[in-house]
Amino acid sequence: MEMDAATFERLVVDELDALPDDMVEGLDNVVFVVEDRSDDGGLDLLGLYDGHALTERDRYGVGELPDRIILYREAHLAVSADEKALRDEIHTTLVHEIAHYYGIDDERLHELGWA
Repeated sequence: MEMDAATFERLVVDELDALPDDMVEGLDNVVFVVEDRSDDGGLDLLGLYDGHALTERDRYGVGELPDRIILYREAHLAVSADEKALRDEIHTTLVHEIAHYYGIDDERLHELGWA
């Protein structure tokens, strides 16, 4: 599947807006970023939470740079057959990475079906 960066970013915003309010209202000092690929250039990583989980914020200071939730456009496109599948993958990635912000690890996300 192919899609330009601007169209993909609009889908990310749409899916972010569709998330439950109680999931996103608790986010503090977090930005959402779209990049083409992960730093290693591979297509196996769909997203990344780069920051300090809420459960670790006791050492979080004033003036910290925002945490980042990164979605990788080309990886999402590589695993999606059509726009509906792409939206589903974006939704799952957003939930997964936001869960990391709240301190939920990959093992628990697997148990919950979000990995």
